[in-house]
Amino acid sequence: MRKVKVQPSGHEFDVEEGESVLTAALRQHLVLPYGCRNGACGSCKGRIVEGRVDYGVYQRKALTEEEKAQGKALFCQAKPLTELVIEARTIGAARDIPIRTLPCRVQKMERLADDVMVLYLRLPANERLQFLAGQYIEFLLKDGSRRSFSMGNAPHDDELIQLHVRHVAGGQFTDHVFGKMKERDILRLEGPLGTFFLREDSAKPIVFVASGTGFAPIKSIIEHALHKGATRPMVLYWGGRRPKDLYMDALARQWPIQYVPVISDAMPEDHWAGRTGFVHRAVMADFPDLSAHQVYACGVPVMVDAAKRDFTQQCRLPEEEFFADSFTTQADLAAP
Repeated sequence: MRKVKVQPSGHEFDVEEGESVLTAALRQHLVLPYGCRNGACGSCKGRIVEGRVDYGVYQRKALTEEEKAQGKALFCQAKPLTELVIEARTIGAARDIPIRTLPCRVQKMERLADDVMVLYLRLPANERLQFLAGQYIEFLLKDGSRRSFSMGNAPHDDELIQLHVRHVAGGQFTDHVFGKMKERDILRLEGPLGTFFLREDSAKPIVFVASGTGFAPIKSIIEHALHKGATRPMVLYWGGRRPKDLYMDALARQWPIQYVPVISDAMPEDHWAGRTGFVHRAVMADFPDLSAHQVYACGVPVMVDAAKRDFTQQCRLPEEEFFADSFTTQADLAAP
């Protein structure tokens, strides 16, 4: 058993043998920032102030050698070798929401693009999943593996859980969704998970940046903010390769916020007359100074990583005002 002290909050918790810092913290209802829990996204990165850790298995892009030399570690993988003092933000908003394991039934399947299926899940009668807009659930598969999907519905609209599933070629689970899954199938899920959700204690204007099905948690956050009557200025940039990839474009156009669709690889037959290029570059063109903003970015890791780097280095966005959910696939997790 090792003791860990968190700065600047002063919280303390115990870590059992073989347990990661993050797992131990969550077990004791102390929420540190995290995303994939697999050492791939970097959301749980923090600093070791005192003590030593086993860094565990992780992707090099999530924790560079330079960052390790600066004392940083990924708390979802790091296991204490001594007592520790760490520097990390604690997140109170998620602390009182229990993580539960529940059965669910596939109520409806709606194919909105060639490679996007929206699943609507129903929980058992009298059950509701309490969550923060932007959080995700994990399916617990029969072989012991897990698959993560963000919830696309807002917390107030909780009769059915809505997931946006993109078909990954050769992906065991998504092949099943697009090939064999049918309505009324039963699945098991665990949730809610993650610390990607709206920081409601801020009044700063918000820039949302989504690529592909990264739209799902951002949809949840926007619908939650609108439901609560939020008055903060909000603008959404949603990127896809072709217009058909923006599978809920009509919905986004209905929201009373500024919406900027961005297409990177339009074909002549698309007759696309809107913004083109990389979605985060469109943000930079419109917001060369992000110093007074918050940014919520969600989608493929290459977009999220580029957005964080370029917004903080070139657009003066404070690093602590960049919130992200990086959609890592099984292939991403297998990468070195």
